[in-house]
Order: sequence, then structure tokens, then C-alpha cells
Amino acid sequence: MFRFAANLSFQFGDAAFMDRFERAAKAGFTGVEYLFPYEHDPKELAARLRDNGLEQVLFNMPPGDWRAGDRGLAAVQGREAEFRASVDDALRYAEALACPRIHVMAGVAGGPEAEAAYLANLEYAARRFEPYGVTPLIEPINRRDMPGYFLADFDDAVEVIAAVAGIRLQFDIYHRQIIHGDVTMGLRSMMPVVRHMQIAGVPDRHEPDIGELDVRHVLGTVRELGYDGWIGCEYRPKGVTEDGLSWMRSLGPG
Repeated sequence: MFRFAANLSFQFGDAAFMDRFERAAKAGFTGVEYLFPYEHDPKELAARLRDNGLEQVLFNMPPGDWRAGDRGLAAVQGREAEFRASVDDALRYAEALACPRIHVMAGVAGGPEAEAAYLANLEYAARRFEPYGVTPLIEPINRRDMPGYFLADFDDAVEVIAAVAGIRLQFDIYHRQIIHGDVTMGLRSMMPVVRHMQIAGVPDRHEPDIGELDVRHVLGTVRELGYDGWIGCEYRPKGVTEDGLSWMRSLGPG
């Protein structure tokens, strides 16, 4: 069966963050993801997971100063010490939440210096994560939503994964469609390195059954390829989250 994880940064937005765990569980989710946990006590987050029978499947490394425009640090030359400290922060939360995957955000950067910093920082993160059983993920993000983001090409991501041991791909169907299209062929060629997926409708990032993609075809391809990992619901509901989940219920067993 498909394993859908609620994204608590996007869904159940009419509730306080800590109340979204219960809402997700009552809506039928057994896993959750979100952008960043760092404003919250890890013990309190762990309690919410435990009390609601939820698994933490993913979160992002600290992004730097989000309000100042940072969108990650891995490709930002000159901030290596800050990046390494953020690896420690992420691991502390991963241990507390028993989370096996962390998205390493590249950041807003460009040029050969950024590429060198990116590869070196990813190598460091992979070495630090490995003893803890945590997989570092990279995700191409479209530059319409995140202008200037360093990693904005899926083929580039595959090259990075080939160059840095231990790195794997976070395949976001929404970003793939905006950057390249050709979602089915992308899934078929890249599935061996995929360790997490996310889904949303295109172009407006609402429910996956709204917009230009045929969610049944896309998920049929995912099933055909034997993917049995989590699929994060990283979309902005058009209304109340629960009212828009008919797309998920209608799929039945994966």
C-alpha cells in the first residue's frame, strides 16, 4: 500500500503546529514530515508522535536565516562552520524523533565555488550521519518557487549522488514537473536512488488531483516500480485539509 505522510508545515494550517499531529492521525496518516523542527523542544515533538501513533519520516536541516533569504547552507561558500554546526543540530533532533532521513538544503548560490562547497559539505554530512543510520537527501527545487536555489536540476542531482557516497534523492513530483516535466520517465530512470518522495498538484501546489498531472497515472508508475517508501503530502490544501483528502482515500490499496 502507499504510505502517505502528512506535511505539517503545509497541511492542517488552521491549527496550532503542535495540534496538527492529532489532526493528522485522525485523518488516517501514520507518518508526518515538516520543514523544520528547531523551534520546538525535541522531547515535546517526540511525545506528540508517540501519543498519536505517528512516525517522523523526514525534516530539513537548519536553513540558516530564513527571514534574511537563506534557503540552506550546503552550497554557500564561507559558511562551512555554520553548516557543520547545523549537522549536529539536525542529528540531535533525528535521534530524539527516530527520524531516518534528513533533507540537506543546498541554499541560494551559484558558480564553481558553490559547487565545491556543496560537494565538500555533503561529504561531511554523509560521514556524520552514517553512524546514526540517517540518510542525507538532496532535492532539486524549482526556481519559480525558490529563486536562485543552487540545486534546480534532477540530472545534476543524480551526478552529485554518483560523486558523494551515501547521498540519496528526494523526488518531489511537483518540482519535477515544473523543472523538467517527463515525470514518468524521471521516476523510471531515478528510482534506484530515490529514498523519499513528495507530491502536490501543479501548477498551484494544491491537492494532487487538482491541476495538470494525472495523480493516478503517476502513482501507478510509482507502484509499478516497486517503491515502498513514504510519499510526503507537501501541498497547500484549497480548504480544510480533511475535506480535500478524497484523492487519497479513493486510491485504495497501493
